[in-house]
Amino acid sequence: MDLGITGRRAAVAAGSSGLGLGAAKALAAEGALVAICGRDQARLDAAAAEIGSRGPGRCVAINADVGTPDGAAGFVDAAADALGGLDILVPNAGGPPPGTFESTPVEAYPAAIDLNLMSVVAMCKAAVPAMQEQRWGRVVAITSLAVRQPMGQLILSNTARAGATAFLKTLALEVAGDGVTVNSVQPGVHRTPRIEQLYPADQLASMRMGDADDFGSVVAFLCSEQARFTTGVQLHIDGGSYLGLL
Repeated sequence: MDLGITGRRAAVAAGSSGLGLGAAKALAAEGALVAICGRDQARLDAAAAEIGSRGPGRCVAINADVGTPDGAAGFVDAAADALGGLDILVPNAGGPPPGTFESTPVEAYPAAIDLNLMSVVAMCKAAVPAMQEQRWGRVVAITSLAVRQPMGQLILSNTARAGATAFLKTLALEVAGDGVTVNSVQPGVHRTPRIEQLYPADQLASMRMGDADDFGSVVAFLCSEQARFTTGVQLHIDGGSYLGLL
């Protein structure tokens, strides 16, 4: 299926590894021009080369930290400058440190909220108005299954990503008439560096995990012409691990 995004310009935050890398590879394979960011230049360069080898789309590597609102907005601005504008935005960031209510001090919450909520707000503020003006845009944020089913030991992530989901749903309603769709994808357990940091090797060996490239293909579809009437959706991609009916 041709997704109709050849030549579209995409910014994928934290695209040098994990699920962001999977999304960037899928977009490039569909012919999109992709900008990714990360903090490790060597890893960024390697990721850009891998993304560029996947299809007709090219990739620009931008050294940026999206852990603060200013850094997040700066990445979007740099990506728009490098690509001549933006049509697609994939907000994404690593997760905050694990912890419980008891073990996590109040002082730890602002940094987590900056990382997983305010960075999303800042990226959208930097990208969406121009999408509205051109009457075409796609925002597909990578959040977490924890929004639907809070995960133990991840109270900071659970809290911040739930706020991001509420923001994205509200934004989707406000820009639906402008040709801009806003959705989020909620990964369960996929084999990524983040998961390998959170769980011991013996537990990882027994876990059923998804593939980051498969996940990226879903992101690419939500950016497609065919998905033009799909907005305000929070799609869980979890291999069936979510137990709720709604």
